[in-house]
Amino acid sequence: MKKVIIIGCPGAGKSVFARRLQAITALPLYHLDTIWHRPDKTHISREAFDCRLQEIFQKDRWILDGNYQRSLEARLCQCDTVFLLDYPAELCLAGAAARVGTQRTDLPWVETELDAAFRQQILDFSQKQRPEIYDLLEKYQEGKTVCILKSREEANAYLRRLAAQPQCE
Repeated sequence: MKKVIIIGCPGAGKSVFARRLQAITALPLYHLDTIWHRPDKTHISREAFDCRLQEIFQKDRWILDGNYQRSLEARLCQCDTVFLLDYPAELCLAGAAARVGTQRTDLPWVETELDAAFRQQILDFSQKQRPEIYDLLEKYQEGKTVCILKSREEANAYLRRLAAQPQCE
């Protein structure tokens, strides 16, 4: 496990999982939200985002946290390990609502509300994005470790098992 992507519905806890994985593995962590978004709530161009991804791909070790469907195929081609947090929409809604008002390391501003469009994106995820994710995972699974976690309990148990193992370079 040297090049890792963590994907899933907004609010699933990808960034929390990523930070915990980083603490265990010491892999450099990159949050796609902090690459894409500027502190003033605008974002960089797609070209600049893609360039930044290419720079990360050139490194020997990394964790990339974030779904960003447009670049998922490129990240799948580059990684050796995939974590898909495939949680129910209700859990993701609760996760997104719980972080409102909280300063986070994975987003350059504090969310002040769970706006209607973001809420709808979470509700639509299982029908609009999940099928494409599973299709891409099937297409690019060869030679990769693909770990699909269906609950926070499963994710926590995985991380506890990993932490208990001796870490190798």
